[in-house]
Amino acid sequence: MAEMVRTKNVGLRGITVADTKISFIDGEKGVLIYRGYRIEELAANSSYLETAYLLLIGRLPSKSALREFEQEITAARELPDYVYESYKTWPRDADPMDVLQASVPLFAMSDPDISGESREANQRMAIRLIARLPIAMAAWHRIRQGLEPLKSDEELSHAANFLWLLHGKKPDEDVARDLDVCLILHADHTFNASTFACREVVSTRAHMYAGVGAGVGALSGSLHGGANARVMRMLLNLESEKDLPAWVRRQMDSGQRIMGMGHAVYKTMDPRARVLKEMAYRIGEKTGQEKWPKMTTLIEKTATDEFEKRGKTDIKPNVDFYSASVYHMMGIPMDLMTPIFAISRIAGWCAHIIEEKFAEAQEKPALYRPKAEYVGNYCGLLGCSYEPPAERG
Repeated sequence: MAEMVRTKNVGLRGITVADTKISFIDGEKGVLIYRGYRIEELAANSSYLETAYLLLIGRLPSKSALREFEQEITAARELPDYVYESYKTWPRDADPMDVLQASVPLFAMSDPDISGESREANQRMAIRLIARLPIAMAAWHRIRQGLEPLKSDEELSHAANFLWLLHGKKPDEDVARDLDVCLILHADHTFNASTFACREVVSTRAHMYAGVGAGVGALSGSLHGGANARVMRMLLNLESEKDLPAWVRRQMDSGQRIMGMGHAVYKTMDPRARVLKEMAYRIGEKTGQEKWPKMTTLIEKTATDEFEKRGKTDIKPNVDFYSASVYHMMGIPMDLMTPIFAISRIAGWCAHIIEEKFAEAQEKPALYRPKAEYVGNYCGLLGCSYEPPAERG
């Protein structure tokens, strides 16, 4: 009898595990769509909260529906007092992503809808999470500096209010709009690692906060979030480099990565990177920091040319490549760049959690339960013979 050949897909790459109506990627053509709308269209015309409504509800809101949604977000902007008090006891050098992940269950403890199983209860929890994640990060940033957290300004937009709470001064309107666009660009990205983590957890019928906590944890890993901070660190280290193209070639010759180049899905330039590249030049000109986008573009051009010479025509800039300098020029510390990713992605995570919980027709079992192939010790169906400690060699 011929020996059976077993095949397996390590990491579920390319395996379809569920249906979704939330977002779509065409990696070959560089297309990202939220609920049917191209990301470029939303970045040019929408706001983050309107986009969050689209992701959560499934359609763009009417003028009155958007106003009501914005008012609900504004009303939910304050954190419970015990959260602030808890932050003041935490180590000042704690990683902000650990702080953010630890904050999520703190919010859950006092959420009046925590035991609610309806779609409406989950949408209310989503509103509170969207409102509170930026408040939490800004509050932690001030507390770790020995400062008191500030109160939200009801007159400011979602992005502008975050910048106010972070820096203690009212932001430039153009900068606030640019951050709002950044949040739109990061709001969802189909079944990435953190989104799948959210959906897998709530498939057990765990509540939304448990799913979001898992998503934050997945995003904290170096293979998922954090690339923009590493891009900025690379740029800062190269600030005095006189020959950037030579550095790129040396880096590639030695088998080292160029941070921000390449993506697991896109085989052409990430559509979000195009928007951010233009934004980086605009902010650079406004703030007198043109050197950062210029350095980034030179690295991009050299790396792209070198990759093509080496037969790797599908390695192009991803979303982190230009968001690094954009955030840096906004005065955002490097260790808050990944938390801002979470502050944006919370809309997509919540939309996916709701879809997982309330999908009209799921062709999969309610609970995710993949199979692993056992490759450890095997002593037959009866198992290995147990020997007492004294008799072991």
